[in-house]
Amino acid sequence: MVAILIGIVGKPNVGKSTFFSAITQHIVEIANYPFTTIDPNLGTAYVRKNCPHTIIGKNCNPRNSVCMDGIRMIPVSVMDVAGLVPDAHSGKGLGNKFLDNLRNANALIHVVDISGSTDKEGNIVDFNSHDPYEDVLFIEKEIAYWLSEILSRNWKKIGRRIGSDGSRLETLISQQLSGLGISETQISKALENASFGPIEEWNENDFLSVSMEILRISKPIIIAANKMDIADKDNIKKLSERIKNPVIPVSADYELALVKAAKAGLIRYRPGDTDFTIIDSSKLNDNQKKALEKIRSFMRENNGTGVQRVIETLVFQKMDLISVYPVEDETHWVDKSGNVLPDVYLMQNGSTALDLAFKVHTDLGKNFIRAIDGKKKLILGKDYVLKDGDVIKIVAKV
Repeated sequence: MVAILIGIVGKPNVGKSTFFSAITQHIVEIANYPFTTIDPNLGTAYVRKNCPHTIIGKNCNPRNSVCMDGIRMIPVSVMDVAGLVPDAHSGKGLGNKFLDNLRNANALIHVVDISGSTDKEGNIVDFNSHDPYEDVLFIEKEIAYWLSEILSRNWKKIGRRIGSDGSRLETLISQQLSGLGISETQISKALENASFGPIEEWNENDFLSVSMEILRISKPIIIAANKMDIADKDNIKKLSERIKNPVIPVSADYELALVKAAKAGLIRYRPGDTDFTIIDSSKLNDNQKKALEKIRSFMRENNGTGVQRVIETLVFQKMDLISVYPVEDETHWVDKSGNVLPDVYLMQNGSTALDLAFKVHTDLGKNFIRAIDGKKKLILGKDYVLKDGDVIKIVAKV
């Protein structure tokens, strides 16, 4: 089961559905007008890690992932919701419905039209006539306002509990935001950075300040600067200088074209590759050859199309996740059926051997005795901090 859910957000007509189709290889309805997507599209994307099977020289038998030429493709769920417009949190453009679709997202990819060719509501305008920076601000603000409105419901009554029954602030906020996939630990970290007044007297600014910090910590955002293939090169530099989140140049159109060409057997290409190979040029007409060379030129300049780079930067840097391989035999790295490295889990950096035991099965966690490092053959305690690429056997009471 895929445990990570990433939401794709942005205003209408910026290429979100194209990005979603390219990264999940699932073709959805794509059109050049606002609100093509109404109900959220769900799909599976993959992030890449070097597979440890190359260390022992045996082919692996993946069960919850895929291995391609020594690269383990680890699945993550991706959700494409309809475009958000200014005042979405107040219901404009069906905004509340679309925001509610993001409740369980662990992180967000904000697809921005870096060419500046769509206005704030997603209508087509002249190139560079709209500043992409405005889109970055309004999307984050809309989501923060949405959180703020949920948080502020019946707050006076709730705030009084701090003084009366000794309830902790982060606990009360966690209860208010239940169902949004936000932990009490994340809320505690957010409160350290937020600015607010006396709890029982919180106003709109207090709620918004706390919500902005909760959003930043609990649902990290990365910017996919889409339509880079038609944009002014200075646009991405200007945007990167003005915001804190990573900004990655992207051409979802080019990635989708490569995916389709690869499926048709015209080229050899894997998501994330920085180049492709034409299998048989005789099957391509002149226009197709010119189009592929144009794509290749873009890839050389930008180190690929950017689509795969976006999701991997989000998962491994912004979300700070690592890959860990649980096994039942630390010598041969197999399960009880003899499958080599059958499973891989994405774990929060800083997780322990005990955390992994609970991740695999609750009984393993409850009956944990020790762990064994499959690479170094060392005995590990429950507090051992996992490292990326670890191969771990969990020993538990029978």
